[in-house]
Amino acid sequence: MTADILDPEKTAILFFDMLNGHVKKEDPKTIERYRPVVAAAAELMQGARAHNVMVAYAHANHRADNATSAHLIRDTNNRLKPIPVDQPPEFKPIVSGGTWESQVINELGPREEDYLIPKYRWSAFYQTYLDLALRSRKIDTLIVAGGSTDVGVASTAFSGRDMDYNLVFARDACSSPEKDNHDQFMDRIFPRMGRVRSVAEIVAMLDAGANS
Repeated sequence: MTADILDPEKTAILFFDMLNGHVKKEDPKTIERYRPVVAAAAELMQGARAHNVMVAYAHANHRADNATSAHLIRDTNNRLKPIPVDQPPEFKPIVSGGTWESQVINELGPREEDYLIPKYRWSAFYQTYLDLALRSRKIDTLIVAGGSTDVGVASTAFSGRDMDYNLVFARDACSSPEKDNHDQFMDRIFPRMGRVRSVAEIVAMLDAGANS
């Protein structure tokens, strides 16, 4: 296979945290930011279904009491707002497992044959069964979509790269609240780890692989 062809039998798509609790917030900015991302992700899904590509969903599965969440000392929160050095850390899970917030959005609704990957850290590989599921099907290439680009997508990408997976990043199906962070990873970091492509290009690559 060349850089512009994807073998559907050896390729999987991972939708990262495309969940009600992240995408369907009652916040106009979030809704507007995700609108084109969801449309692109749905297009990617349709292209994958056409060739029976393995589909997986990494989804936050935090306990409501934070007992399995990361409790770290850090300079800022996820939105880069400084945390005073004398302020006790606040542990509020964004998405608790088993809730409406933790469910995959309807636009990407899982099928029975798909893989739901509960996770407790940023990386979809860390202490999950994702690697086992991929290797059991002899998958060597992972298409990554979802958000946030600079958090969970990036962490998963670094893990996948170190595990020798070929990576394809769906640029228009990924998102971050900080667009400059999204662009920085897509322009300067991910190209050194894999292939950065639009959804239209990825679907064409799957079509080409199916017909080769």
